Amino acid sequence: MYQIEFQRSAISAGDCIGNAWELVKQNFGLFFGISVVGLILAGCIPCVSLFISGPIIAGVYFVYLRQIRGESVDFGMMFKGFEVFVPAMVIGIILAIPEIIGQGLRLTINLADIGFAGSRDGHEAAIAGSILILALGGGLVLFILGIVLRISLFFALPLIMEKKLGVGEAAKLSFSAGWANFGGILILSILEGLMAIAGVLACGIGILFVIPIIYGANAFAYRQVFPDSQPMNQYAPPQPNEYGSSFGSGQ
Repeated sequence: MYQIEFQRSAISAGDCIGNAWELVKQNFGLFFGISVVGLILAGCIPCVSLFISGPIIAGVYFVYLRQIRGESVDFGMMFKGFEVFVPAMVIGIILAIPEIIGQGLRLTINLADIGFAGSRDGHEAAIAGSILILALGGGLVLFILGIVLRISLFFALPLIMEKKLGVGEAAKLSFSAGWANFGGILILSILEGLMAIAGVLACGIGILFVIPIIYGANAFAYRQVFPDSQPMNQYAPPQPNEYGSSFGSGQ
């Protein structure tokens, strides 16, 4: 397999979000529908979502990357991720590990709260309190683990979708590219988090209008780090700053 190159320190978070909005508003109904259906399928179906979240998100990336390239898109393309089902599923499950363990910790905390409230003696209260402290400590560890996994596998699903890589290849390349762009991913994640909070505060349903922009911003971040290569000599490769990044501008 040919070597896939990536750009270092290439992500401009502000450009990613600005370009995503410009992209999404061209066909807002389509991207809104894709994002809402993707959210439901990838996160709201017990048990099933764990196995299809990766392929669904990979398919969403497929649609956004085609739109960025200026190619035609339609709603059905969001299911293209099922063509790379196994590797996308594995990455999706790995990314969900903190949430899976977190569910167990939340159950532990709830049980500890019940035990603490219903304790009749100091010994039982001490046990419940210790469990609660351990669970909270575990929550902090999971938070850090979630950040590490996000940075490490930030590009894994679009790489699987676009480059048809296997799990190991995609994870290894994503790890290298992710940590080489740590600052940009961190800033982008913070901005997206603030957007999500603003969406929730807007009567709760505002988050549905923010998600398409977040997906788009992540797609632009991927394209800034992995610029489009020249396909079949049809057109020249874009410059590194084609997608909004300042990388390669010489400034």
